[in-house]
Amino acid sequence: MTRVTAPARLHFGLFSVPTPGGDPDARQYGGVGLMIESPRVDLLVSPAASWSAQGPMSTRALAFAQQFTATLPPERQRPFRIKIAEVPEEHAGLGSGTALALAVSQAIAHEIGITLPTIDLAQRVGRGLRSAVGIHGFEQGGLIVEAGKRPGEPISPLSARHEVPPSWRIVLVQPEMAARWHGERERSAFSRVQHSNASEKMWRIVREEMLPALATQDLDPFGEAVHVFNALAGAAFAQEQGGAYASPAIAAIIHTLREFGIQGVGQSSWGPTVFAIMGDEDQAAWLIKKVNAKASITRAAAYGAVQTA
Repeated sequence: MTRVTAPARLHFGLFSVPTPGGDPDARQYGGVGLMIESPRVDLLVSPAASWSAQGPMSTRALAFAQQFTATLPPERQRPFRIKIAEVPEEHAGLGSGTALALAVSQAIAHEIGITLPTIDLAQRVGRGLRSAVGIHGFEQGGLIVEAGKRPGEPISPLSARHEVPPSWRIVLVQPEMAARWHGERERSAFSRVQHSNASEKMWRIVREEMLPALATQDLDPFGEAVHVFNALAGAAFAQEQGGAYASPAIAAIIHTLREFGIQGVGQSSWGPTVFAIMGDEDQAAWLIKKVNAKASITRAAAYGAVQTA
């Protein structure tokens, strides 16, 4: 029996999205994100006479498991039982699909006695078609900057990985009745994305503002850089979203949090999860009492997936 636990991820935004007339040889997508301790994936995989899965997102877990196993040599293919104790909420901007797919694949690989690089696992289960933040974060934790994919590259390479101060806290907020973006709605948004010249500016924000502030553990300028980066990333989808954020409810929450004086506020991926980066546990607890929405406190994950036999 193999247990794998893995962090969820916040996605601050993509550097660029392919648009008609763009440079076909330029790197596309790329982005910045942060791995968080909770929620997380926590699952067990064990040999079985036939395939089965139980727990939240069990149908997807079983599909990932069978997809991964089908890539193995025939003599290594066998059924497994999957028990999922915990997984981040689906379609909430927390990277649950990638974390679940990689955790299941890694556990099966261990059960059959092989070790595969995380990027190999991701390719076998079809992850990393756009962003690779969750792939690199699954392996390493921390704040992830990934460069984007050139034509022919299956997975965007890691550009930088940095620790986040352990005293900092992240408050996760989910406004009620917020839109959920996935499947056909997400594909439509990418197909109709507006051309943006913000990529160079976004890289400059990361290099000259976000990472230097993180290195000196200076929360306010770090948070402001994250907020501006996040809004610029969302602006590319303004035609589909009606603004920089995926719904009016998300925009309202972000506006309220900014009015509280919090700099590091934004929407993770398509939402509806909104994040607020706070200096310590007391500040985070204060914010939880102030928001009129579902909210929780977590920390940046300093490490990636953990496997135990």
